[in-house]
Formats: sequence, structure tokens, C-alpha cells
Amino acid sequence: MKADKLIFERSSRGARAATIRRPDVPTYTLKCAVRQELDFPEIPEVTLVRHYTALSREAFGVDNGFYPLGSCTMKYNPKLDEEIAALSGFTDIHPLAPEKSVQGALEVIYSLGEALKEITGMDAVTLQPAAGAHGEYTGLSIINAYHKGRGDFARKKIIVPDSAHGTNPASAAMAGFEVINIPSDRDKGVDLDALRAAAGADTAALMLTNPTTLGLFEKNIEEIAEIVHSAGGLLYYDGANLNAVMGIVRPGDMGFDVVHLNLHKTFSTPHGGGGPGSGPVGCKAALEKYLPDPRVVRKDDGKYAFAYSEDSIGKVSSFYGNFLVYLKAYAYILTLGAEGIRRSAEGAVLNANYLKSNISDLYSTEEGRCCMHEFVASVEKLKEETGVTAMDIAKAMIDRGMHPPTMYFPAIVHEALMFEPTETEDKATLDEAIAVLREIYAEAKETPETLKKAPHSAPISRPDEILAARSQKLRWKKQ
Repeated sequence: MKADKLIFERSSRGARAATIRRPDVPTYTLKCAVRQELDFPEIPEVTLVRHYTALSREAFGVDNGFYPLGSCTMKYNPKLDEEIAALSGFTDIHPLAPEKSVQGALEVIYSLGEALKEITGMDAVTLQPAAGAHGEYTGLSIINAYHKGRGDFARKKIIVPDSAHGTNPASAAMAGFEVINIPSDRDKGVDLDALRAAAGADTAALMLTNPTTLGLFEKNIEEIAEIVHSAGGLLYYDGANLNAVMGIVRPGDMGFDVVHLNLHKTFSTPHGGGGPGSGPVGCKAALEKYLPDPRVVRKDDGKYAFAYSEDSIGKVSSFYGNFLVYLKAYAYILTLGAEGIRRSAEGAVLNANYLKSNISDLYSTEEGRCCMHEFVASVEKLKEETGVTAMDIAKAMIDRGMHPPTMYFPAIVHEALMFEPTETEDKATLDEAIAVLREIYAEAKETPETLKKAPHSAPISRPDEILAARSQKLRWKKQ
């Protein structure tokens, strides 16, 4: 069976996937005037199973094959962590249960926070934010409250480098700040002269990813922190790339005051469409009282409880966030331990450099420096010579059973392909990817027109992305 129809289109009147016995209680008729019949599809069980099985085969995930989506850390998640999060003792907890009856869950929340504090070098942590961008907004709200709490109402600007994740300026704008964009220097790091010129009495913070979105460690980080702090601003760490440095260096030791993490990228939980996510925020002691309420604390008697602060920015999530995601992350951290977390980061860096070094003679990459967990390759020269674009390369990878890397990001690199192989891929997989990328490059030289029509084997080849964005069909209407 092909997944070419909706389940409603496969419906046939009278078909059943299950037989439900007649109720043994009296029938009750609603007395309300309005009553609407639910139009569910009527499907035989075998058709139902085949339909959704066919759909699942068309979805590509890290369990299917190589998934080098740069900046997103699509690494394999141990199934043990999923099993732990599925235990009934955790899944059956009611969110309004009293503290005394959920001490185990509160201990998990508290202990995970303590582990994240140690990994990041922060003094306090909240787990409430439900995703990375949500964590950014929360962290910026804390920064805003901090400045206003000191009576400094002039700090209205957030400095963002031109290589930043797109969520950085968006989150800053949503938090009520004006965004000041600064360029990268010759080494693809923060331009220190531009930073000095931008930093001043109106600077609330600098948002920075380290390693950067180019997969390069910001070697001037201590000087950057000094410039921002001397101006009275704070340093915000976008934790999207923590996978490269966890267990090796801590944002708090680099000079950062606030950090958000992506549990759904770094610590063994699903990413993207596999959500939900989690974006904890950590901060230094001076900002702790502004963290969202409530926080879990351990009392002198060893019991756990919720604590509140008069200066808190308030709740940012229903109840306390995505608890089952915390379980997966905590299980991952406990399984690896301090040594394993460091080895994980080292493996990510090793894999990225291995992949980069074996294709850099064809695909233009940053020369003279080791990358971190990811790197950006450019096919700008190949496009000039053959007309083949980064999009064409990415589409050709689909035909070869691999997910494309991130395309056209960051914008400061033309015809960019961002690769992040992660630490969970073995050498055989990387060698296969290298062979594929070299094969595609040769094809671009010999038969570029073939590549421009790729993918040839996917259910959907090249949709009109502009039309899809402007003329969305989000619901099916029965004829």
C-alpha cells in the first residue's frame, strides 16, 4: 500500500477495525438542543495498520540512516532512556498531585537541575521552558528583570552576531528589546571593534553561540565577556552547540551569565517533529531570584518542595514543563557520567573533523582550523562552474538514502551546507557519507542536469516552496 491517500479517503461505510460490545448501563440521552455526529473514518484493521505503516516508511529519521543536519544535533537516542520515561510510575502522575505524593518526581527534577548546573557552570536552573527558543525568551526576560530590578531602565538593546541562530533576534524582539546586529571578523568570530562600538549604557546583553554556527570555537570569548561586562551588559549563551564542549569547558567559566540548553538535542530526547522538547535556563547567582516560579528545592529534612520568589518573572509553562523529557535527559546523564559526557563531546568533534578533512578538497571549508562538532561547506565555486547548487547536492543525498545537511545557513556563507555527523555515527557510516558526497560532486561535473532534477526516488521531488508557504492547505474537506 502507498501512503498516497488520507485515512478519510480510505473510509468505507460499515467497515470496522474493532467490535465494541454493547454497554451494560442504561442509555442516557442528552437534553441539549445541538448535537453533532462525529465523522470518523470507517476502516478495516488491516487497512488501518497498512496505511500508517506506509506513512512511517516515508518518514526519515535518525533510526533510518545518516542524518547530518547541522546545528540541530540529530543524534541517536538510546532506547533505554525512552523505556525509563515510559514507566507507569512516571506517566501516571497527575500534575496537581500534592508534593508529598510525588517526592520521586521532584527528586528527578531537582537532581537533573543540579547536574545541568555542574555541566554549565551556572548557580541556578529552571526546567520550565518547553524548547530552545522558549528558553531564549525566558533567559532574556530574566535579563530584563535583572536590569530593571537594579533601576537601570535604559538597557533596551540586545547585540546579536551575524552568524547567530535565527531564533536569537526573534526571541530578543519578542522580549521587547531592540536588536543590534554586528558582523563577523576575518576569522569568522565576533568583530571586537564592532562589539566595542555597539556596547554601551543601553546594552542589555550579547547573545552568543560558542562554538558558533560555523562550528568554530570563539577564541576571543574572554575578551568578548570583558567588553560586554564593562559596558554593564550581560552575556547570554545559546546552548544549541553544547554538544561539542560539554564536559570539557563550561559556559559559566567563559564569562556567560545566562544559558539555555536544548535537552532535545544534547541530552537524549527527540528533536524537531519528534518532540516535545525542553529548554532549561541556567543563570549566575545574581539573577537567581528572577527565575520562573516555582522551583524545586531540597529542604533540610531531605524532602523536596516547590519554592517561590517575589521577584520571579512568573510561570512560563503549564505546571512545570515537559517532565518525561527530563527523565530521558537525566537517564542519559546518569548512564554516561562525567567521563562519558566528555567522551561524547570529543567523539562529536572527531567525527566532524574526519568528515570535513575527507571532502574539503572538493567542498570548500574553513581552512587552517579544526572545526568543532559541525562545519560549513560551500559549493559556490561548483555552482559557478556547473550551475549545481547546494540545494541540488542536498536533494541528491536523498536518492542515496541519506538526509540532507542544513542548507543556506548561516547566511554569511554562500551556497552553504552545514554538516553535523554527531558522536553516535561510526566510521563505516562516515566513510559511506564521504563516498556519497564525492560521487555527487563527480556527477555535478559530468552530468549536472541529472542532479538538478534530484531526488528521483522520493515520494515528493521538488515542491514549489513559495506556493506551499503562501497557499497552505491545512485541512481536508469532505466532498
